[in-house]
Amino acid sequence: MKLYIWTQVFENYGSAENPHWKAKGGSDYFVENITAENQDDMLIQAIDYVSYSSDFYIERFVGFEIVPDDFVTQFERDQLEYEGKIDYPALVIQPGILVKK
Repeated sequence: MKLYIWTQVFENYGSAENPHWKAKGGSDYFVENITAENQDDMLIQAIDYVSYSSDFYIERFVGFEIVPDDFVTQFERDQLEYEGKIDYPALVIQPGILVKK
């Protein structure tokens, strides 16, 4: 099993003093080798890893799901349908390391 996490990105089109935030997509992440014993700890670590905030950019955790190892995100399915291959896979989080799947 693996943990599937998705985020929402916001960009500030104003200034730090007068922000104007716009939603700008998001990202998909996986944490592999999830077990009943480690899933809560891994979720907390993953949320910390994917969450980021500055005066001009925010990435927020939106949700998660425990999925089978062969799970393919909607974005990956769309790439397969329209391009015949996955050029932009979900990112795989390993403790302290971000690697491509």
